[in-house]
Amino acid sequence: MDHGCPWWNDQGIRGWTRLAVWLMKQNIRLYFSGYNHPQTQGKVEHFHRSLTAALLRRGTPPDQQRQSWLDAFRHEHNHLRPHQALGMKTPDQIWHKSTRPFEKNPQPWNYPQGYETAQIQLCGQAKIDGRRYWISGALAGEQVGLLAVDSRVLVYYRQTLIRELDLGQQPVSP
Repeated sequence: MDHGCPWWNDQGIRGWTRLAVWLMKQNIRLYFSGYNHPQTQGKVEHFHRSLTAALLRRGTPPDQQRQSWLDAFRHEHNHLRPHQALGMKTPDQIWHKSTRPFEKNPQPWNYPQGYETAQIQLCGQAKIDGRRYWISGALAGEQVGLLAVDSRVLVYYRQTLIRELDLGQQPVSP
């Protein structure tokens, strides 16, 4: 993913958003692209370029026709136009529905043996060894796993490393 606002928020240490947390609850691992590096999101950049080119060729539709114009463009892009990156197949020929079921109410995550857990408070903080540390506001109400390694604590949300805390330092506040 890129660092767009649905996925990433510059108000937090790791940038988590509620949408990113929801995706992690669906056991989807998140991989962010490099900062200011659109090449790692080439398919998105190419789609934007194709959409812009179509608008320049065909003209911008009036407001009342904009959605039908976009629907027609999406159909052409996904069902009619072959893509070089897909071996001259269309996205519709390649795409298949995931076999993984959607979890409307995901089960609580069970952290491995050796982990302690902490509840993230509404302010995004967790209490660890009697001290409060800011973790992420997007994780408010969630359980995180804490793994002690020497004088540090690794903070996980499900299978994702969120923070690394040095207990010898002062707690971090936003």
